[in-house]
Amino acid sequence: MTFMPAHLEQLCACAEAAGQAVMDVYRTEFGAWLKDDNSPVTDADRRADQIIRECLQSAFPSICVVSEESPIAEDGAPDRLFLVDPVDGTREFLHRNGEFTVNIAWVDRGVATAGVVLAPALGQLYFAARGQGAWRRDAAGLTALRTAAAPAGAPLRVMVSRSHGDAALQPWLARWPGEQRAQPVGSSLKFCRIAEGAADVYPRFGPTRQWDTAAAQAILEEAGGQVLDAAGQPLRYGLDRPLLNPNFIALASAGMAYPPLP
Repeated sequence: MTFMPAHLEQLCACAEAAGQAVMDVYRTEFGAWLKDDNSPVTDADRRADQIIRECLQSAFPSICVVSEESPIAEDGAPDRLFLVDPVDGTREFLHRNGEFTVNIAWVDRGVATAGVVLAPALGQLYFAARGQGAWRRDAAGLTALRTAAAPAGAPLRVMVSRSHGDAALQPWLARWPGEQRAQPVGSSLKFCRIAEGAADVYPRFGPTRQWDTAAAQAILEEAGGQVLDAAGQPLRYGLDRPLLNPNFIALASAGMAYPPLP
C-alpha cells in the first residue's frame, strides 16, 4: 500500500478522536493502576486504545495493529503494520502537566514512514509521511517543520526525560565538549521539539518500546533529523524485532558528531 496524503489525514483523525476521549478522562478525578511491568495505566489509555483500533481497522481493515494496551494476536511478522501508543507519557498524564501524547505510526518493511503525534492537552498535532513533509497544526494554524541546530558557540540543547532517570546519561554528556543545556520534556514530544528546531539532541539509554518512538521518528526524519542506534544505524521496527528498543540518539542533523552510545 502506498501511503497517500489522504491516509495521513485518516491517521490524524484517528488520533484526534482518541485525544478527545483522553481529555474527557483527564478532566475528571480519574484513577490509575499498575500493569504487570509496573508501568501505570488509566482509563484514558484503554479508551484511546479502543477508539484507535476501531478507527484503523475501519480505514485499513487488512493491516495489523500493534498497540501497547492490546495483546499482539498476529502470527508471523507482517511487512506493514501500525504501531500505536494510546497515551505516551502516562506519568505526565498523572502529573497533569500536559506533556503526554497519542502516537500512531505506519511501518513499512521495518521503516517508520508515517507518523502522528497528538498532544491533546497542549493543542498540538504533529504529523508527517515520507515525501510529504513534516507539519504541526495548532491554534496558530499549519506550520512546516524543519530541524535547526543551535548556532556555533551556543549551548547544546539536550532533550531529557522528565519522569525517567538514566544513570548513564550524565557520564555520556560529560564526554561531549562544550556547554549543554538540558531541557526536561515528557513523552514523544522530545522528538517533536527537535523536529521544530527547538532542540538539538535526545539521547535515550533507558528502556523504550517500539510504539514509544516510531511515530515521532517518522516526523523527525521527515523534518531533517535522524534516530540512530549504538551502531549508528537508523532505528527500525516490526514484529521480527524485539519490542524493546536499543539505546538510541535522536539528532537534529545527519552530520552531527557525538560520543559513542553506551
